[in-house]
Amino acid sequence: MALETRTVLGLDVGTSRIVLASQSNGAFQYESMLNAFVKVPYSKMTENSLRRVGVSFTTRGEELMVLGDEAPQFADLLGAETARPMTLGVLNPGEVEAVPVVRSIIESMVPVGERKPKLYFSVPAAPLNGEEALTYHEATLRQMFGELGWECRGINEGLAVVYSELEDTNYTGIGVSFGGGLCNVALAYLSMPAISFSIPKGGDFIDASAAAVTGDLANRIRITKEQDFHFNGHYVDQLHQVLTVYYDDVIQAVIAGMKDAFTRTKLPKLTKAVPMVLSGGTACPPGFRDRFEKALKSTDFPVVVSEVRMAKDPLHTTAKGALIAALTEM
Repeated sequence: MALETRTVLGLDVGTSRIVLASQSNGAFQYESMLNAFVKVPYSKMTENSLRRVGVSFTTRGEELMVLGDEAPQFADLLGAETARPMTLGVLNPGEVEAVPVVRSIIESMVPVGERKPKLYFSVPAAPLNGEEALTYHEATLRQMFGELGWECRGINEGLAVVYSELEDTNYTGIGVSFGGGLCNVALAYLSMPAISFSIPKGGDFIDASAAAVTGDLANRIRITKEQDFHFNGHYVDQLHQVLTVYYDDVIQAVIAGMKDAFTRTKLPKLTKAVPMVLSGGTACPPGFRDRFEKALKSTDFPVVVSEVRMAKDPLHTTAKGALIAALTEM
């Protein structure tokens, strides 16, 4: 591909993190920022200190809004939860700061230049057996990018996983993205989506459920989960046991959803077994793939799966797939 500038981009607009993918000299590059913020009292001293150390923030009257990766530290200092612009995979219509915060985070990640970027951005699938509530989310993002002068197109999140990881099977297989708000699934045949849907459980469900049991803040649960949690067959403490329970709940919900959807849908005739790829931040703990595969094999699954593999770079898979689509189509 001859496009070696950062004017063609892939963007994963996730509930938990926003990830930007670009390509330079044939290599993929990524930037990532937590999709969260916290409000702190305004003072000129605090504003200068934040600016001096390069913390992302905006000013709102008598408050400062700390954005991105540094937000949890300030929230913990205040004994509060971080605020989230998105919930269950889409912009939170009940959060007045949702759109300004997401725009500020994305603008801080996209390089400023004479040429306006062209990008593909991830869009979740409609919930399985639920009403589609994606119009506001996708239309608002399109409007945002249009106001910035960017050419954009949405891409299904599960399909982006397929584009990122299944070139070796000519983009035939099942892509699963275990995100913060949702788990997105897509089955594709020769790059064309045969079926896609989402399950309204993910990392946030695990954090909130574990917090309700332990009495701790969900934000602290998330940090501990991302740093220390793994599947190892025994429980080192109560939190480890609780997290395992809710991880298994998410795994079972995704497998049951796939079985239901694939059974009820007329799928293309597959002449051979297809691979399944797992991606996303919620799929990152060591042992996740093995636990998922064991649960999958214990069910009467309607599609013959050749292998269950982890994405090469689970945190960046969706953004990479969006970029591959953008480079191919644009």
